[in-house]
Amino acid sequence: MRGAGRRSAGWAAIAAAAGLGIANAEEIGSVDTAFKLLGPDHKVVVEAFDDPKVSGVACYVSRAKTGGIKGALGLAEDPARFSVACRQAGAIAFREPLPRQEEVFSESASLVFKHVRVVRIVDARRNTLVYLTYADRLIDGHPDNAVTALPVLGHAIPLAPR
Repeated sequence: MRGAGRRSAGWAAIAAAAGLGIANAEEIGSVDTAFKLLGPDHKVVVEAFDDPKVSGVACYVSRAKTGGIKGALGLAEDPARFSVACRQAGAIAFREPLPRQEEVFSESASLVFKHVRVVRIVDARRNTLVYLTYADRLIDGHPDNAVTALPVLGHAIPLAPR
């Protein structure tokens, strides 16, 4: 058993290292949208995550989650309907210079093929952080998207060299 525990810890460390730079979301609430006799109901979930490189910025993503038996088994493909709102939740500080565009959040919306993504785009001219959410698929993406903008007051956004 001791060896198995070490292997599990090793895999957990590898998984955590692979996710560096991408935020993890915390579900903060949900509402049911359709009753399902078997399995969980269809719902809209609200998740929160902090920008991994900008302390003091919290983002909230709402998205549809498919219920029923396929949803319970993780086999359903969630609809590409979502919203994003990012707000200042404390003193803004930059952990490092930011690239002009960077993915800050990704979460699966189907077993393998689809992800909900949030990309941070720096609008240097207006000193604003823009967050865009969209879904992608292995073969084709979805045009559905949402955007929010957060002006940074008091200091310039540090940019990484190109």
